Amino acid sequence: EAKAGKMSPEPKVNILLVDDRPENLLALEAILDAPDYHLVRATSGREALKCMLDQEFALILLDVQMPGMDGFETARLIKQRERSRDIPIIFVTAVSKDEKYIFEGYATGAVDYLLKPFHPAILRSKVAVFVDLYRKTLRLEQIERETRVLERLSLPATDLTAVMFDLPALSQARPDIFNELSLSYGEALDLEQRAFKVEHDIPSRLRILAGQLGFLNAGPRDVVEVHVATLKEKAREVTPQKMGAYVMAGRFLILELLVPCNYAFFV
Repeated sequence: EAKAGKMSPEPKVNILLVDDRPENLLALEAILDAPDYHLVRATSGREALKCMLDQEFALILLDVQMPGMDGFETARLIKQRERSRDIPIIFVTAVSKDEKYIFEGYATGAVDYLLKPFHPAILRSKVAVFVDLYRKTLRLEQIERETRVLERLSLPATDLTAVMFDLPALSQARPDIFNELSLSYGEALDLEQRAFKVEHDIPSRLRILAGQLGFLNAGPRDVVEVHVATLKEKAREVTPQKMGAYVMAGRFLILELLVPCNYAFFV
């Protein structure tokens, strides 16, 4: 009997709310209240900078008019720091509505300048876009980290094969076949990440794919490249939550392909 596999919930995403007026922070929290958001308060620019010393943020909602360090100065300091320069900033203000303020906001590196009053759904929609982008970026970084590990593991066998047979990378020598193999691997991933898989013969698909790779004298590095290219393509097509399932499924599939691939080079 097939059992549905439970996916671990996505970790909460940190969003920094910066405003010197508690009532404005309370209003933002009410609009953005969601189980997958962790809303962090800061009542000044200096407090916001301190928050970013030990926390990662997907997005910053920043008031313009604040005593002491205003929103523009805060944004400039955020963009000067390597750790925080890529965090999107949305200015939210009810006062600084003149064009010169709007231009200055964008000049500091903000991605948007939202004027009050605004419809809550508009803010929720804007925030959701940047949260989704943040999660996809995290997934791609995870793929890159795993790729570097796999490349280190596959490098000795790949180098040996290149010396013995003088073979270029499959992606360079036969990009058409490489793309076909990536599509086949993607189909196996589609089946592997589903909750119910009893009716699908995944091992036979992998045997066929492994046979194709062996026939082409593909090395471990080629397997890794097929794996990475496929996951990157999936990352552009699916939600971050769905991408998590593909990454998990890929960990099992690539091991199944690498084992016979490595064995073939030493027999």
